[in-house]
Amino acid sequence: MPEQRLQWRRLNAITAITYSILYRAAGAVMATSLHVRNLDEELVARLKRRAQRHGRSTEAEHREILRQALSVEPEASFEELAAQLRKLTAERKQTPSEVLLREGRDER
Repeated sequence: MPEQRLQWRRLNAITAITYSILYRAAGAVMATSLHVRNLDEELVARLKRRAQRHGRSTEAEHREILRQALSVEPEASFEELAAQLRKLTAERKQTPSEVLLREGRDER
């Protein structure tokens, strides 16, 4: 398989991960679905073997792998995200909101 095609398949595998958003109905979190497409056959076979070793279905093993991988990744606080945004936009020219509002009113 040409390298470019392989890269395209990998990109598709990443971008094809689709998910539905968690939502609350009657105060309970509803389950969501995650679909992963364009996986290499060898990777799927390894997942199935791992699931069998752990006595789980392939789907349950997939959930456990995701749970473990994401449990060690700390979630950024609002303050951390705001600091990152300020750092990213520090060099940009910023127009005060009152100037933008005045310009908007003057256009009417």
